[in-house]
Amino acid sequence: MSLKQTFYKVRSSKIVQGILIANIFAFLIIGMQSSLLPKDVGVLVFSEFVIIPLLMGIIMAWFWKDTNMRGTQITACSILGSLMAILLSFIFLGEGIICLLIVSPLIFGFVIAGAFIGRSMFKKSNQKLNISIVSLLLGIFIVDSLSDHHHENMVSDEILIHASPAQVWQHVVAFDPISQKENYWLFNIGMPSPMATTVSEHKLGANRKCIFSNGYIFDEKIVKFDVNENLVFDIIDQPKDPEIMGHIDIKRGQFILKDNGNGTTTLIGNSWYNLHVFPTWYYDLWAESITRNVHFRVMEHIKLLSER
Repeated sequence: MSLKQTFYKVRSSKIVQGILIANIFAFLIIGMQSSLLPKDVGVLVFSEFVIIPLLMGIIMAWFWKDTNMRGTQITACSILGSLMAILLSFIFLGEGIICLLIVSPLIFGFVIAGAFIGRSMFKKSNQKLNISIVSLLLGIFIVDSLSDHHHENMVSDEILIHASPAQVWQHVVAFDPISQKENYWLFNIGMPSPMATTVSEHKLGANRKCIFSNGYIFDEKIVKFDVNENLVFDIIDQPKDPEIMGHIDIKRGQFILKDNGNGTTTLIGNSWYNLHVFPTWYYDLWAESITRNVHFRVMEHIKLLSER
């Protein structure tokens, strides 16, 4: 075997070692975190999507420091390591495919960033600085894991309907199945979308059900019933789905009907939820987008029914 062949064989071995050890490290840290925290916490902290990927990249960079890899090669190998982490999350953590699709930009971005930070760190051969950086990142992870996390949000949307509040109201409390084609890309790739609602009685305290495209049902209870004006319902049970469970709790929904005095009605849809995944600056963008598209799918259907 030539010297060149030996070099490439060693480099391939180092690349694989870096990817494997980085992923083993990540799952050991996540496992330790899960065993130390109370079972009912149910929060995925920002460090799991930022600090751990950064550390994964740094670990990979340590194994790759003598391989003379170019920037494009580091990026490609970091993406490969990230894909392995996502696959392991699907197999061992039970995460849903759409959740993993949503989280993947964070994982890719911070693993790649960590690899380039690591390359810079290990070029300087300053062990004290390197240990300080890694210790700081681990310290942030520990503090973040032990801190309280709570985030609530309300999303509001409105639509103009060319019908009276009385005509709109009859389709707000409950409506027949939606036949319109999905127009939101997450719905098109498999995320459940609202299809119909049923109600036990048209009165305060009645049970209401929102039925989704895959058969999932959100059980609801009507807590405000002002005919032709205001419907408020609490979510009392939601599906145990990997795309939802532990990540977001839908707490309450509301429809407000505003009579515009000219034969039209402004229908306002409001939803309240608690988010259990962080950082919220990233995940709340997704939560708001999904909530708005649920709103408009339902309200466009109500508009269609009311204007017939």
